[in-house]
Amino acid sequence: MGETILLVEDDPDTARSLSRALESSGYRVTAVDTGGEARSIIEHVRPDLILLDLMLPDTDGLVLTTALKILTKAPIIICSARQEQVDRVLGLKLGADDFVSKPFDLDELEARIEAVLRRASRVREAPTAPPDQIRVGELLISQSRGTVTLAGQAVHLTPTEYRLLVALASRPEEVLSRESLGNLVWGYQDLGTGHLIDVHIGRLRLKLRRASRLAPVIVTVRGKGYTIGSSGSGGDGSEGAGDVAASSDRPTTLP
Repeated sequence: MGETILLVEDDPDTARSLSRALESSGYRVTAVDTGGEARSIIEHVRPDLILLDLMLPDTDGLVLTTALKILTKAPIIICSARQEQVDRVLGLKLGADDFVSKPFDLDELEARIEAVLRRASRVREAPTAPPDQIRVGELLISQSRGTVTLAGQAVHLTPTEYRLLVALASRPEEVLSRESLGNLVWGYQDLGTGHLIDVHIGRLRLKLRRASRLAPVIVTVRGKGYTIGSSGSGGDGSEGAGDVAASSDRPTTLP
């Protein structure tokens, strides 16, 4: 049998049909119908991934997302009939790895499950690799520790903001499209990812700017995407700022 999935779904018909479908694809599935049961059983189940409904009888799924992230490192995919953009953005901001709106196509859901599990597997394997760092001017990213410092001060980012920053900083010669960033951050891209990338880029820019005037600049290249440069690269990060000029302080990957 394959990876273990904890399914948190209060609708019995949905839970039953989804469990059967996932088990037929080789997954082990444990289904619960309340947030309280999910919290109490998680240490015993030790899931590789959690499928979480937002509308539960005893708690809001967004609140439960935060609680589960404390209890386990398993990635979370939110599956919900609540399709408001604020739920999608807030769910990802709180640490969910993906958001799928109901009703969903089963093949698409399984593809997203596979993508999230692949990404989680790479993260688990990362500590065995040699420590590595990425520097952009005064910004230092420690990938082995998952930390970001700017002029020696810690910068606290959400998981999505961190992955965005790593994607940009590790590709100093590239302008990354929204589609490319969606694939690098979430393992897929669709019609909604471009807007989410813009939202997270805006928040990332603000956090870096507030942390230090020496923060690197994330520049929007009109019609193409985003790129990053040191604080002295000239752009202001706004729409149409243009390509970042090459400089000796460009991002470098350190051993």
